This record gives sequence, structure tokens and C-alpha cells, in this order.
Amino acid sequence: MRTLTRTTTEERRRLPLSTADVAVRAADEDEGAERFHGYAAKFNSRTAIGNPLRWGFYEEIAPGAFTKTLQEGDARFLVDHDSYYVVSRVSAGSLALTEDAMGLPVDSALDPALSYVNDLKANVRNGNITGMSFGFYVLKDQWSTETIDTSEGPAEVEVRRILEVRLIEVSAVTFPAYEDTEAELASVASALVQRGDQAAIERRARWRPELRDLLQLVDTDPAASSSRGTGAPDTGASTAPEMTAVGSEPGESTRETNTPETPAAPAAPEPAETTRADRDARALRMKGLAARYGLPAARS
Repeated sequence: MRTLTRTTTEERRRLPLSTADVAVRAADEDEGAERFHGYAAKFNSRTAIGNPLRWGFYEEIAPGAFTKTLQEGDARFLVDHDSYYVVSRVSAGSLALTEDAMGLPVDSALDPALSYVNDLKANVRNGNITGMSFGFYVLKDQWSTETIDTSEGPAEVEVRRILEVRLIEVSAVTFPAYEDTEAELASVASALVQRGDQAAIERRARWRPELRDLLQLVDTDPAASSSRGTGAPDTGASTAPEMTAVGSEPGESTRETNTPETPAAPAAPEPAETTRADRDARALRMKGLAARYGLPAARS
């Protein structure tokens, strides 16, 4: 079991109507006013991200994961994660977010002067809003391996337990579950880059070869990879992995160059020296991978 501390790209998780307890109710303190209620997240509720038996994992949120971010943050309540449709905000006093024994309850004022708020109320009552979701960055998580029973016998799966997050927003959503495999794949990719474990990527790439591209976005330190790959415990908090390029071999020249060849210099270049075209080509490759998986761009 390993506990990692990193910040990478924003992730989103969704909760269906059956467990989100979404409702619009009359406000206690203001006659005629209404408030939105629901749960954006539930603690210790295990969710399958992708196919846990092959290229995905199980995930659960630990109690206390939101404690610090609720003290320091300024989350918004949106509709379908769209920042144009801001229903309420913590700093404005119109959104109350707390932790209770079950999870992250949402209590929001509903301003009738906003046309989309009236739409939201109608859509909740009509059953068009079918769940809740939240956008967040993982600051600390813990990975472990468990054996579960399947129809084909015992199987090992990985479980990600989220210990601390930075909350960005909560949303009422019309699609509270993943609608396609590509969305699940993007979520798995984000978690794997945040984890920074090359062996974990390789295992999943047997089933989804496109995940092997993620190897170019994670730490390539052999010692670190060896420690993570064997499941050895980390000795402390880890910093965010840089998006490291692994392109040409040291000293290998690029095939594309805008400058003519020059006679060989008397002294050979250092083995690790690369041309500007090498760097530009790899930087372009990194930007493409980041865009594909919705990950942060590599630092130049």
C-alpha cells in the first residue's frame, strides 16, 4: 500500500440520482424562497473506474478528504460543469458545503432572477437532472491490491482511496454516469499520470495499448520506477511528476532540420546534447498527448 501526494489535472466523479438525494425544497429562513439540496460525493462508496479486471480500478473517497479544501477553497455550484451557469458560490454566501458522516452535502440558494436557475428547478422536478458530480484535483491518494471473487474465479484488482482533494466545483448533471468508454479511459489516464507508476501503466496497456502513450508523461527515474513497480512503500510525500519526454536516445539527431549540415567539429558533442529540433519535436509530441487525455501541458 502506497500513499502518494501529487497535484495533476482536474478530475470529475459522478453520483447517480439514486444516491445523490437531489431535491428542491422550501427555504426555512425565507418564506417563498427555495434551496437546492443533494450530495456531490459519498464516502466509502466503491466505484468502478473503467474495467477494474483489466485496465481500470476501483475507487472510493475517504472521510475527511474535503476537510481542508472546504476551509480554504471557494467552490462554485454549476450546471453540467459549465462555468457560464453559476448557480451559487461559497464566497458569495449562497452555497454551503460541509462534510457529514455520509459525504459532501450541497445546500444552495436559488436566485429566481437567473433564468437558468428557474430552468434547473424545473428540470429537477421533471426528472431531467439525474445526479450530482464534482470537479477536483487529487492531492493525496492511496493505492492497494485486493483479491475479489468473479465468475471465473479469484482475481486481483487495484483500489484507489482518495484521501485529500482540492475541490473546484460541484454540479447538477444530466448524465450522472459515464456514457462511453472514452470518458472512462480519460479518467483512468488522469489517475495513472497522477500516480506516476510505469508498471501500472504497462499492465493496463496490455488491454488498452493507447495507454502506453502515458509513459511519456510520467517520471522516468529508474530507481523511482523500480520502487513503485514492486509496491514498496513510499518513505514520504511525493511531489508532482513532471511530464518528461522520452524520445530519441542521447545524442541522436533529428531527421527534420532547417539548417544545413556543417562539418564535424573537432570535439564530439556531449552524449546528452540534443538539437533544438529534437526538443521542439518532443515538445510537440507532449502537447499532443496532453491534449488527448486532458492533462496539463508539459513545462518547457
